[in-house]
Amino acid sequence: MNDICLSCFGRLPDDSPRTGCEACEYRLHTWLRELPRHLVLLQDMLRPDTGPAQRGAAGRAIAPLPVRLDVLDLLGPGQPVLLADPHGDQTGGVPMTALLMGWARYLAADFPAVRVDAHGTIHIERCEAPGIRGAAADVPGLCRWLGAYLPYAATRPWWDDVYEQVEQLLDRVRRLTHTRPLARAKDAPCPECQGWSLVEREDELHISCTLCPARLTPDEYAAHRSRVMPALAALTLNMIMPKPKPEAKAEAAA
Repeated sequence: MNDICLSCFGRLPDDSPRTGCEACEYRLHTWLRELPRHLVLLQDMLRPDTGPAQRGAAGRAIAPLPVRLDVLDLLGPGQPVLLADPHGDQTGGVPMTALLMGWARYLAADFPAVRVDAHGTIHIERCEAPGIRGAAADVPGLCRWLGAYLPYAATRPWWDDVYEQVEQLLDRVRRLTHTRPLARAKDAPCPECQGWSLVEREDELHISCTLCPARLTPDEYAAHRSRVMPALAALTLNMIMPKPKPEAKAEAAA
C-alpha cells in the first residue's frame, strides 16, 4: 500500500489501495473532458494563413507548406511512444489519438475481465483491447472511455505515467490554442492565513489558497463561508454607515 500520491506526493488515507489521490484523479478527469473541446480550434488552425510566396536565400520563390506541422503533430497519425532518435533530429511528440489509444490498450490489458465458459466456470482474464469500435475510437470516444476507468487507473503503479503524459499532451494543445482553465476568486478569506486569496479552478477538486498551502473541498468552503461571512458583512456595514451625531442622540432620548 502506498502512503503518498504518486502524482502530487500528497498524503493518502491509511490502508488506501490508491496510488493517485482523489484530487489528482479529478484533475485528470477534467483534462480528458477538456481535450475534445480543443479539436475544432486545432482543425481550424491546421491550414496556415495564405499569402504570397516568399523568397528564400537562393533567390527563388518557395511555396508555403499546405499545413501547420505543429498542429499536424497533434492531429495526425502516429505511434503511442516516441520513436528512437539516435541522431537527435526528431521534433514534436506523440499525437493525441495515438497517445490516448496507447493508454486505452494498456489499461485494457491490465484490467481483469470476467468470462463464463460454456460449463458455467468463471474465468478472470485480461482484456485484449478496449471496447471501442469504429468512429468511437477518436479523441472524444477515447477520452470518455479512459475517464470511465480512471478509478481503476488510480490504483495502479503506472498512475503517475498516464497522469504526466496526459498533462504534457494538454500543455502542448494549450500552447497552440492559447487557452487556460478558468479561475475564480472566492469572496471568503482563507481560514489559515486570513488572506483574500482563495481561488477555485475548473480543473481542481479543491479550492486553494495562493498564499499558503490551505486547500478546501467545496463543502468545506461552503461551511467556512457560512461561518465567517455574516460577521464580516456586519463589520463592513458598521464601517460604511455614518455614525449618529451626539445631538441626534439627545433629541432621540428626549
